[in-house]
Amino acid sequence: MFFLLSKLLDFAVEPTVWLLLLLLLALLARPERRRRWLLAALVLLVVSTNSFLVNELLLAWELSPVPLSALPRHADAAVLLTGISNVRKSPHDRVYLGDGADRLTSALWLYRAGRVRRILISGRSGAVLAVANTEAHDLATLLRLAGVPNADIIYEEQSRNTRENALFTKQLLAARPDLDTLVLVTSAFHQRRALGCFRKVGLNPVPFPAGFRSTDRLLSPDFWLVPNPDAFKNFSLLLHEMTGWMVYKVLGYC
Repeated sequence: MFFLLSKLLDFAVEPTVWLLLLLLLALLARPERRRRWLLAALVLLVVSTNSFLVNELLLAWELSPVPLSALPRHADAAVLLTGISNVRKSPHDRVYLGDGADRLTSALWLYRAGRVRRILISGRSGAVLAVANTEAHDLATLLRLAGVPNADIIYEEQSRNTRENALFTKQLLAARPDLDTLVLVTSAFHQRRALGCFRKVGLNPVPFPAGFRSTDRLLSPDFWLVPNPDAFKNFSLLLHEMTGWMVYKVLGYC
């Protein structure tokens, strides 16, 4: 039930839905009130497409990059959270990576640098309907193609959200006492909620943010003044994540 409700909440907090609603209200409103709704829609559009403003929000929310020197020298495993491949795209004879794919490359980098001994992939799919392959299965395939031995790849294919990532990883680790020190690899905007969920179930991984949506601050005029569709996409993503974090906090999941 929570999984389905979370999908409805995703829809409810979409800025595009808000914009359509505000424009609809302006269309239906009396002439003397129409300007208010149009102004509200304009303000939302300006704020959500401004690269500078959205980037400042991202910089405040995302966890900062972690230098390799701050990690354990030889952690037992990198816990790689899914959410970066499209398992609903056919044909299913390949892996379709999307935004945030450097979660995978970051985990591989940590493995190749000798900072982790194994890679534990957590995640089935966020799709409501059944899928042919799980994300964990697909990412494990890519790691094997990148030369990671099968013995060093562990994965669970049940979890559909961040809370379940933590719960099912905890269950898996109960049978693997050799996996003690963990490095949690997920997108920087998602790291705050993921870390909270893992700590809530009694795990204490070291965070390793990846997939940064923020950039260094720029002084070019277009960064400050020109509307950017990528900024709108990042604003939507950030709003979704902040709402998810607040809901998880209220429910005691993180």
